Amino acid sequence: MKVMVVDDDVVSRMVLMHLVDSCGRYQISEAADGQDAWEQLQAGLRPALLFCDLRMPRVSGLELLERVRADHAFSAMPFILVTSSTDSATLDQASALGVSGLIVKPFQAGQVKVHLAAFSEAPEGWVHRAEPPAATIARLRIDARRLLAYLGGFQAQLTAASGEIDAMAARGEAEAARERIERLRKGCATLGLAGAADAFDALGAGGQEGDQVHAVLLEALRSVLAQTALAQPLLAGH
Repeated sequence: MKVMVVDDDVVSRMVLMHLVDSCGRYQISEAADGQDAWEQLQAGLRPALLFCDLRMPRVSGLELLERVRADHAFSAMPFILVTSSTDSATLDQASALGVSGLIVKPFQAGQVKVHLAAFSEAPEGWVHRAEPPAATIARLRIDARRLLAYLGGFQAQLTAASGEIDAMAARGEAEAARERIERLRKGCATLGLAGAADAFDALGAGGQEGDQVHAVLLEALRSVLAQTALAQPLLAGH
């Protein structure tokens, strides 16, 4: 699987490349900024997944995302935005442009691993169980753009939770970990992600650490990505 890492800060770029490499067998390419990445894409590079910093000279992450989504050759390519900014305006703009995922700096191995796994081929027999996006929009009394923003924000919470819940467990903060997991379960239920909510329920009172939690977070993230893909066409009506 080919993965591209785009960041004008060489240290951040090297760290992210190392984290990707530590997660499995990947062919990793790099770009010093959005313009460099765009030139490589135009020259024929076809990554299966792209991690891109938000703030860069010449061509920013959002500008590169806009170019990618406007080009049929890359419009379906998973595009993960890497940023230290979590303000609603940035999330709204990224969602409107069709971002596939969000990693918040300082990034951790768990966030990267979850995204790589989520965009790999789903396990055989995996089924996305969720209410139709139009039903969620009607129930929450919002529009498609706001639903996509909610999904994008929840996706960021899920990827951040991977490392944070591990850290809580390591510090012996079992109650805090349980509360975080319960908030994520409620988030799934609110957004109509029934399968993911059930997966959190199945963790039980003692499931706050290890592979079991990561598996549920991956299930939830995969569900968010699937729901986002279903909700994107609804933007055409707004």
